[in-house]
Amino acid sequence: MIKNEKPTIFRAERLPLKVTLLVFSGSSIMCVASAVDPLRAANRIAGETLFDFRLVSVTGEAPVTTCGLPVAVSGRFDAADTTDMLVVVAGFGTQNHATSALLSGLRRAARAARACGGVEAGTWLVARAGLLEGRSATTHWEDMEDFSSAFPGVDVRPDRYVIDGPVFTTGGASPTFDLMLHLIRTRLGMAVALDVASVFIYDQARAATDAQPLVSLGRLDGYDPRLAQAIRLMEAHVDQPLTIAAVAKRAGVTARTLESIFRKSIGETPGAYYLRLRLGAARRLVVDTRIAMADIAGRTGFSSAAAFSRAFSRAFGEAPVRLRRGSCMSPKSLATGLTRACVAVLG
Repeated sequence: MIKNEKPTIFRAERLPLKVTLLVFSGSSIMCVASAVDPLRAANRIAGETLFDFRLVSVTGEAPVTTCGLPVAVSGRFDAADTTDMLVVVAGFGTQNHATSALLSGLRRAARAARACGGVEAGTWLVARAGLLEGRSATTHWEDMEDFSSAFPGVDVRPDRYVIDGPVFTTGGASPTFDLMLHLIRTRLGMAVALDVASVFIYDQARAATDAQPLVSLGRLDGYDPRLAQAIRLMEAHVDQPLTIAAVAKRAGVTARTLESIFRKSIGETPGAYYLRLRLGAARRLVVDTRIAMADIAGRTGFSSAAAFSRAFSRAFGEAPVRLRRGSCMSPKSLATGLTRACVAVLG
């Protein structure tokens, strides 16, 4: 523990913990639920309010999540309010929220709280407030490279969630659920944590330090394990794509066998899946960043910006430049656009 740090909240302690969740428009509803519902369930199982949580927003109005659903809040964020644990939940459009007043408020609230942290893109706001300097942290895998460049003083890790002293960060919805289960387990014991997991029929099969995958494969029960191996190889070589023959060789099968595995399991060829994986990564860079199209083409394995634009247009129905131009929209509209793009790619 760093000198002058408060004792961690992740320890055996049955005293009520005051938790403030600061939720921003553009957040994922799953991230909000993963942060709140395990605490709610723990209170019900324990028969008392051991997690005294409340949701707030910057303005006091209901933030709108990416699926278009608003989140009811009890009021506006006030840095002077007493809390033990401050959780910043954010998603799309995070850069628009990083005002000097907000960052100052986060610093003030963090100094008074016993712990603070960011969920998914909330990590960016916590970092911009200077609360991660010299510490280890994580964020969503899509943002890992840009986050590392923006905050060179932070030890960025690909872990599902990271706890460094009084500061915690998570990579997304499922890791947030894992973090909250860890909080419940350390404070109230394994029995309560298991009961909470059972409420949601949730099987925590991953450790905090497991790397975040680009493609969440789950357990792939009933699927050929060589499918998972091939997909992992593909996601590790998005910028410099391997040939399908090379993927097959590394997976220990022939190219024909690999094609059979993909057709049976996914319903498309390895080449088609690999292209879709790369275009999905490219689309996120087009919509969520200001990176030049030529650089996006290079990052996702296309020989030129022109080749990238042609492939992108065929998959999504419009050129990447045009999509970027239309991506400056409300979270609700953005969610609709993302849904349409997914339908276009998946057929």
